[in-house]
This record gives sequence, structure tokens and C-alpha cells, in this order.
Amino acid sequence: MWVLMGLIKNRHGVYNARKKVPPKLQAAVATVLGQSKHKQTWLKKSLGTKDIREANVRAKPVLMAFDRILARAEGLLADRPMRTSLTASEIERMADYHFAHMLASFDEFVRTAPSEEQEFRKLAEEQDGKQEWVEPVPEFGFSGGQMLDATENLPAIVAAAEAALARGGIQHVAHRIEEVLEIFRIRVDTRGDAYKALGMAVLRANVRALRAIEQRIKGEPIETPQLIGPGHLGEVGGETLGGAFEGWQKARKPAAGTIAEYKRAIDLFIELHGDLPIANIGKRHVREFRQALQEVPRKRTGELQRAPLPELAKWGREHPHVPKVSAGTVNKQLGAVQAIAIWGHDNGSVPDDVAWSDPFARMRLEEEPSEREPFDVAELQVLFNSPVFIGGERPAAGQGDTAFWLPLLALFTGARRSELAGLSVADVQRDTSTGAHFLFITEDRKLGRTLKTKPSQRAIPVHRELIKLGFLKFVTDARKRGERAWLFPAIAPGTGGALKAWTKWFGRYLDEQGLADPNKVFHSFRHAFADALRATGVNTEVHKALFGHGDSTVSGRYGAKEMLKRFTPKVLVRALARLTYPGLDLSRVVCRARKRDAPRRRVQDP
Repeated sequence: MWVLMGLIKNRHGVYNARKKVPPKLQAAVATVLGQSKHKQTWLKKSLGTKDIREANVRAKPVLMAFDRILARAEGLLADRPMRTSLTASEIERMADYHFAHMLASFDEFVRTAPSEEQEFRKLAEEQDGKQEWVEPVPEFGFSGGQMLDATENLPAIVAAAEAALARGGIQHVAHRIEEVLEIFRIRVDTRGDAYKALGMAVLRANVRALRAIEQRIKGEPIETPQLIGPGHLGEVGGETLGGAFEGWQKARKPAAGTIAEYKRAIDLFIELHGDLPIANIGKRHVREFRQALQEVPRKRTGELQRAPLPELAKWGREHPHVPKVSAGTVNKQLGAVQAIAIWGHDNGSVPDDVAWSDPFARMRLEEEPSEREPFDVAELQVLFNSPVFIGGERPAAGQGDTAFWLPLLALFTGARRSELAGLSVADVQRDTSTGAHFLFITEDRKLGRTLKTKPSQRAIPVHRELIKLGFLKFVTDARKRGERAWLFPAIAPGTGGALKAWTKWFGRYLDEQGLADPNKVFHSFRHAFADALRATGVNTEVHKALFGHGDSTVSGRYGAKEMLKRFTPKVLVRALARLTYPGLDLSRVVCRARKRDAPRRRVQDP
């Protein structure tokens, strides 16, 4: 082979451009390139020419592209938070990886020994002329000369590693420590105790690996352990949690919010335990994950906002009096990881010959009762006697008539804020058999409209109070923008964080009216609706259907059209007609916006 200024000529005489990847960037470069392997040692590309002058011309843009890849890898590296602690399981996994990697590398050395011997003899003859070799190049394994080199040199290498271990000299394996940290995508403060603990673990693994190789040289049948690192698809363990998450996304095509929620939980688990094969996740891993989540502070600022789970848990333990995340939040994250693990098991991520049981079963924390409470009639009266509802005020942050209609719709439909935000003109339909209008709450992923659960798809009669207040006229006016126009375009799907911003405005508006109870939020309308509907004595299944709840019975299979077929529009209209809020007077409420307060935001309809 010929090497010149970043060029290498292959055995066919064709030049390739190549660039050595610095050890600290090898794992990050593999990520940038989308490689399945853990690290990329060289960047190479064929230049398609045997002419050195043409190769130099073609190499310039290729080498520039290599530089851009390295720059992106540097960026990935910089984005990783600097950690000051490592869990015992992280240290153990990295040390085990190094041990397995050493033996796997020796396996590769043995496998390629004949070609290495051939190359060695070729270079020797080019330098010193024709040689008389004692033996031919073997078809497999070491030549006699290679075996002699190994038996003579390896004892000194082992002795040097043992001496370093005896004195705790982790600098002996500094490059090995850097390598496993890169493979596991972790940055650790080299001055801290965590780095020292990892260094000693890697040094011990290094000595064990060298001793094992020495035994192999003597003929001992030492097995190579399974090489398990982040994102590894183990031959025994099967697909990893991260791999299953990718498959779940492609198969289920969930909403962006659900993806973000599940990704956060998966990332936290991997930060603590690494990207384990699902088959290897046990009760211990889940218990340690749950314990770490329980230490996470509820409010995180500064460096804590980017800190991985081990750092968050460590900080939480050091500050025992700081409020931690709720049991509900812990259970939500446990449930997300559990869902991916179960999906992976059901879709072939766990080998058929591996016994597997759900390690997340019965691991949830007992939750406190929901702190959200329904509005009482007195509070509703204060709210609906406020300027937005009787004075026509339309604060800019309230997004015009959205401020007026969303609370009223929530009170008389029990719909969630996201369900109301996703309503279009086409979702308000008249039933010909009864003459009643219905709200159809359905899912449409193409428009970005998703629902919390499948039973959330339902048809709800438009309450007479809403009709009296002019809701149908509001819909008619919106229809002028098109048959598929959003009813509330400023907070409709596709408007980013607009709905979240609107909800914050509503919270401030409640405070301004003297309704500052932290347990009374927009979702309190849904609780109030549930209580009012229950008070009508409506059939339990009808109640669940109107409320968008399902269970293991047929009610769990409702959709909007199925619901109408099962119960008939007449039964649903009669059920909702009984819903009242005794003592609540809405006679002063009127949808009359003052033009000068109208918001300026304009959002395109679907």
C-alpha cells in the first residue's frame, strides 16, 4: 500500500482519501454517520482514479467533507453534560465492556493473522530482498514467528499492567478509559472520584483481559464474553430498549407530544443503566430506576436542567428537603419505559428462546389522590361574571373568542383543552333524526390532531346553554373560512406552544378574578362536568362514553360513530339535556367582543 498526504492506494492501484479520527471523537463520528458500530476509526472514500495528480485534485473536497464530519462530532461531544458521578452499574458495565472488547480484539487479531503475516513478509522482502522462510504462511491462525512474538512480549505487557494496578496507576489505561467513556457517550470530570473509580475498574478489567489472553496463548479455552455497549443488538440479549423505541415510533406513528414524553423516559433509563437489551432488564434495574426518579427535584434550574438522571438523583439526595417530583410523574415515566419494553417483547426484540417476564409489573408507586378539584357553583359564577364573559373583553393572550368559548365548552362537554383546540367546523354536525347538533371529537394524525386514549373519540350533543349563547352562530361564522376551518385557529394543532401559552393566560385570568386556588385549573371544568353528569343518574356506560373513558367492556371500543349507533342520538341528547349546574346564572353572559381588544395572531386553517 502507498500512503501520501491523506491518500492511500489500494491493492488495485486506486487511490482513496482517508483521515484518522481522533480517539475522543470516534464514537461521536459513528453517531454522525449513522453507523451501527460503536466507533469509527478512519474516514475513507474512494477517489476513483489511479493517477496521483488527479487523486490530489479530487481529494480536496473529500477531505473538507471529512473535516465537517469531525466538526459535527465535536459539537455532539460538547453537548454532553459534564458529570461528576457515575453509578456502580455504569462503572461495572464499562469495565465489562472493556474486558470483552480486549478479548474480542484478540479474536480479530487471530483471525487476520495470516494476512498480517503475508503483509509482514512482503515488506521484509521489499526492504531486504528475497527471504527464505521456515514455514509457509498458515491458512488459519498464527505463524510460528507470530506465536514466538506473542509468548516473548506478552509477559512483559502483563507485568506492566499488574504493576500499575498494584500502585493504583490508572494513567496506564488512560486511553482505555477515554475509549469506554466515548462509547457510552459520557463525559466525566477527570479530577473527580467517579473518574478514579472508573479508572480502577478499567485497570482491573485490563489486567484480567491480559491474563486471559496469556492463558489463551498457552492453549487454555478462554471464552470471549458478549460485547454489550450502548445501542448494541446482542446475539443473546436481543434488541435494546433504544432500538425498540425506534421500532415503536415507526410502527405506531404516535403524536409528537407522546414521542417526546416517551423519549424523555427512555433517555432517563439509559442514562442510569445504559441501552440494555430488553431481555437483560430485570427487577433490580427497574427498582434502581424508580429510586433515582424519586430523588429528582421538582424544579430544576441552571445546570440541573441538562443534568442526566444519576446527577439529578445525587443532587436530590444531597438536598433532602427540596420538593421532589410526584409519585404520578414517577409512575408515568415507569409506564412509558414499560410500554416500550412490552412492545419490544411482543414484536421480536426478545429472542424466542429467552424466558421473559415484565420487570415493571407491580413496581408503581402508590399515588396521592388527584389534587385537581372541580369548580363549585360560586366559583363558576365569579368566572362567568368577569369581563371576558359579560363585558366583551378579549385580552390578546386569550386569543379572541377562544377566551370566551373554551371555558364554556369545557363546562358543558367535559372535553379536554387539547380536544377543544383541535375542533374544526366539520366536527360540528347536525343529526337529521333528532335535529340536534353534535361535537365529534376524533383523531386525525395528518392534521396533527391526536387524542389521549382511543375511547376519547366520541360524539357529544351540543348543550342547550351553548346554543342559547350563540355557539352555532360562532360555528357558522367560522365556516365562512372554509368547511375544514379550525374553530380556534390561534391554538389549533400545528401552532407549536400556543395552547400551552393560552393555558398559562387562563391561569393568570383566574388569579385576577380572585380564583387563585392552585387546585382549580382548566381541567377542573372536566371534573365539574363529571360530577354534574353523574348527578343526572345517567347510565354508567353512557356516562363513560360521553366522558371519553373506556374499560375492558364494550365501552372501551367506542368511537364517535360507534357510540351513536350503540346508544342512538336520542338517548345521548336526553342524557345531556339533564345536565345542569343548579344555582349558576348565565343570563348576563354574551359573546360580544370589543374590536379594539381582538388579537392580531393569524393562523392558517387546515
